[in-house]
Amino acid sequence: MPLRKQDKILNIVNGSLLDLPSPSSLSYFWNFGSLLGIFLFFQIITGLFLAMQFSGNVMLSFDSVIHMIRDVNYGWLMRVVHANGASFFFLFMYIHMGRGLYYGSYRFNKTWLSGVTILLLSMATAFLGYVLPWGQMSFWAATVITNLLSAIPYVGIMLVEWVWGGFSVENSTLTRFFSFHFILPFIILMMVIIHLMFLHETGSSNPMGLNSDYDKIGFHPYFSIQDIYGMFMVLIIFMVSCFESPYLFMDVENFIPSNPMVTPVHIQPEWYFLFAYTILRSISSKIGGVIALVMSVMILYFLPLYLKHNFRSTMFYPLMKILFWYFVMNWMLLTWIGACEVDYPYMQMGMMFSFLYFLMYFMFWLFSELQDLLN
Repeated sequence: MPLRKQDKILNIVNGSLLDLPSPSSLSYFWNFGSLLGIFLFFQIITGLFLAMQFSGNVMLSFDSVIHMIRDVNYGWLMRVVHANGASFFFLFMYIHMGRGLYYGSYRFNKTWLSGVTILLLSMATAFLGYVLPWGQMSFWAATVITNLLSAIPYVGIMLVEWVWGGFSVENSTLTRFFSFHFILPFIILMMVIIHLMFLHETGSSNPMGLNSDYDKIGFHPYFSIQDIYGMFMVLIIFMVSCFESPYLFMDVENFIPSNPMVTPVHIQPEWYFLFAYTILRSISSKIGGVIALVMSVMILYFLPLYLKHNFRSTMFYPLMKILFWYFVMNWMLLTWIGACEVDYPYMQMGMMFSFLYFLMYFMFWLFSELQDLLN
């Protein structure tokens, strides 16, 4: 039986998740929102336990991490779950946002913009956490990334010294990075609550791209059972990765204590930043590279402004469907090139795929306008 508009409003006001009217055509691609919430909970809990043993001092931080792994009961488990959980969290976030792009969820302006904000805060938190073990890659990644602020005219050098807390990456830098890494997850949690409030106002998108209140069913038991099933399947994969390949996502250089006098052969961030890192190093101009790096993520804020086609789902736009999968392949190639050495032919390929990355956003707008004209 179709849900009346009054019932829908009452459910939103009451905040009842179990009775939330949801489109009947939702697929397993809609599971990743709940999975992100679960992994955010894992990150906060494991992070709290790790913070109890961590020492935010450049002379002790590396040894404190080793102490956790070797001497603290189940410290190795907390460390591995926290480190690998970050990789799974970003994997699910990219899939979640890719699904939103494919099915036109950016039409829900507030929900989309709050989601992009969560992505940016998560990136900042992950970068700060990457620095804390104070291994070789942690130290040099912090040095390279914070130095990008120096490209800002007039105030760049002052900003770098303010972030460092001195004239180089040192103890003050580690202390403030630890402080921000600890507090940012709680800000992310607040943004997630705001994100869910906006979602409950508009309702979910759906694979059919329909905007009808007459094809909705209660969230429970149909989608709650689907979420639980997806959660168990993902947790099995996650546990297998943690127990069988616990250091799969970690860089070997980070198992060496930091040494300001020895630069690693190839400095690179975690895999979930590699696409942006490729864009950064593909531009010879420092300020140009920084602008391109920032815009590679900030451009997501502008999608609701220039993608205004009639239907919410790109399923009705064949050209955009094809373009979307080219976009995904281009993103994967950028990620792969970011892990390669800065040499021929990877630099040339990085330049080409970086150009295509931004070109495809323009093509999204062009194809949507063409399809609207054809319809």
